[in-house]
Amino acid sequence: MHAFRTNPSGTGNGILFVALFALAATLISGFPQVARLGFSPLVVGIILGGIYANSLRHALPKEWEGGILFSARNLLRLAVIFYGFRITFQQIGQIGLEGILVSLLMLSSTLLLGTWVGMKLFKLDRDTSMLTAAGSAICGAAAVLAFEPVLKSEPHKSAIAVATVVLFGTISMFLYPILYSSGLLHLNESGFGIFVGGTLHEVAQVVAAGSEVGPLAASDATIVKMTRVMMIAPVLLALGYYLSRRGNAGAGSKVTIPWFAVGFIAASGLNSLSILPSSAVGIINTADTFVLTMAMSALGMETRVSKFRGVGLRPIYTALVMFLWLLFGGYFITKGVLSLGI
Repeated sequence: MHAFRTNPSGTGNGILFVALFALAATLISGFPQVARLGFSPLVVGIILGGIYANSLRHALPKEWEGGILFSARNLLRLAVIFYGFRITFQQIGQIGLEGILVSLLMLSSTLLLGTWVGMKLFKLDRDTSMLTAAGSAICGAAAVLAFEPVLKSEPHKSAIAVATVVLFGTISMFLYPILYSSGLLHLNESGFGIFVGGTLHEVAQVVAAGSEVGPLAASDATIVKMTRVMMIAPVLLALGYYLSRRGNAGAGSKVTIPWFAVGFIAASGLNSLSILPSSAVGIINTADTFVLTMAMSALGMETRVSKFRGVGLRPIYTALVMFLWLLFGGYFITKGVLSLGI
């Protein structure tokens, strides 16, 4: 906010500049060829921003840089709050205990495994490990964006994490329906939907993979996926508490609460009450996607190839381990939970 107060004109121009990138990303993501790949406007936005950062970024007026930072930080928090309007508590209840249990087990195990593998096995820093794990465990690029302000990480680390989501999420989106059609999974359509919703990265990828099999698979996959999205709020609150306690030892240490996570829960609760007409919620979700795309575009603009030096392929290796865990571990967990008949 400081940049906005000190140079409102330049910051405003910077925000408008980012908005133009987000508009381009939105239009490109609507192309049939891009939509078939499951590339959301968020993913296209970071790609466009990254291309700009490594080609024409030096030509940006210095006073506009505040608008890019404002979009990547302040607008991001606002967008995460309104992301809650995509979910209702009724949807979570509709899928039952089976879907909730699969979501909970896959989210927690993937987040912990990915962080451990990244830090201990491949010697990545904490932030890159956690961001990469969050992208696989919860909801792809949106989760990476939500974790960034809590971790206070650098933008290029988020870009690395999003790149792994794009790579392995796209592979999964095409692979899962093929495995189902081959008969190797031994799951009915509803079970396949729960498996997809509990293990695929992006919401768009979940919808695409489920729709390839049938409407029941698509419906169950989407609802289970949204339970994972809902869990982002308590995870962020727990992470904020953990980081505060770890960074400020002592009984009287201050605990930092990510209030945008509380706002996310409040937005979900309001949406569950059906106070707003569906048309208004649709407008909110469309606007929120655009603001998220702005944040991703701004994040891409802050990501230069030079910042990746020294990291190498280690984030890819970390994401590969999580991809295998989501595929094989997720399958057996889904089968196990479904066999309980709860």
